[in-house]
Amino acid sequence: MKEAIVMKNSSAVSLLVALSLAAVPAAFVDRAEAQAKPDTAKIAEKSLYERIGGVFAIAAVVDHFSDAVVRNPVVGKASKNPALKEWHTKNLGRLPGLKFMRTLWVCEVTGGPFQFSATHPGSTHLGLEEAHRDLRISPEEFDEVAAELGRSLDFAKVPAREKGEVLAAFAAHKNEVTAGYKTK
Repeated sequence: MKEAIVMKNSSAVSLLVALSLAAVPAAFVDRAEAQAKPDTAKIAEKSLYERIGGVFAIAAVVDHFSDAVVRNPVVGKASKNPALKEWHTKNLGRLPGLKFMRTLWVCEVTGGPFQFSATHPGSTHLGLEEAHRDLRISPEEFDEVAAELGRSLDFAKVPAREKGEVLAAFAAHKNEVTAGYKTK
């Protein structure tokens, strides 16, 4: 009788061990398959910042853009707007700092990990009206700056979708940037 109980128990133990061992490879296979498959939800969740290449790509675009704005005949050194002309001829020593600030601003606006801190805070954390008020930028001048940004994004080969999102984020601040403009 004891032998029957021991055999019964050892059969039960063997069955449990066999079932456990059979389940282990399935768990590993499921985990391995999950790791091998791209997580489409994570891919879809990438921020604009990540999709355009992060801080180094943004800094390259800002560098190109900033230099292009200085040379632009409508909003740069030859601008008919006296405030813009003066800034682009007499304040170029500040351009490296401006490039840094623009890079931080774009990084934050696009969902990156850097935080912009305005030297002349606007009505919101990312508001630009106070930084641009004295430049008296007209809506047409703003549009020319936006066009220059578009050309810089093209120069950097930023894909169309991301270019559109960057330009839309920039355009969202048009009323702030042109707040100092007064029609004649």
